[in-house]
Amino acid sequence: MKIGILSDSHDNLPALERIVERFNAEGVGLVLHAGDFVSPFTAVPLGRLRAPLVGVFGNNDGDRLYLTRRFEGIGTIHSGSHALEAGGLHIVLMHEPRSIDALAASGAYDLVVYGHTHHVDVRPDGPADLHRPRIINPGEACGWLTGRSTAILFDAQTRQAEVIAV
Repeated sequence: MKIGILSDSHDNLPALERIVERFNAEGVGLVLHAGDFVSPFTAVPLGRLRAPLVGVFGNNDGDRLYLTRRFEGIGTIHSGSHALEAGGLHIVLMHEPRSIDALAASGAYDLVVYGHTHHVDVRPDGPADLHRPRIINPGEACGWLTGRSTAILFDAQTRQAEVIAV
């Protein structure tokens, strides 16, 4: 299973459209959004995903009730961190990088996903070690701070992460 991972979209609709096109072209089976959708109208481009979306709220997500309503039929958005299983992996998804090293060291998760910093972080660096969890921050989908709109294509079987820039 391929998993599409993004974060910090901050209302950049053209960037979201390009990411959705890429995820659909790659045949992702699940999309994880690590928070900071910001406005409910981000549901328009994300509604074109051909895979379900699981997200968490970020510190800049305003109207959480309306965001939740707008994403009905697209996916779910959770408060705080959210644990799930997909593609044979135990995953924890969060916005702010609280206790990520402890979560990885706990042995409970194969994949720890976070956002907030707007910088790409893929650990461990290099080839995937099936005995160690991957820690991933996909950077910023919006590209507002770094000038680069990024997301991750993650292969659940090989645990390889590919940074994509759109």
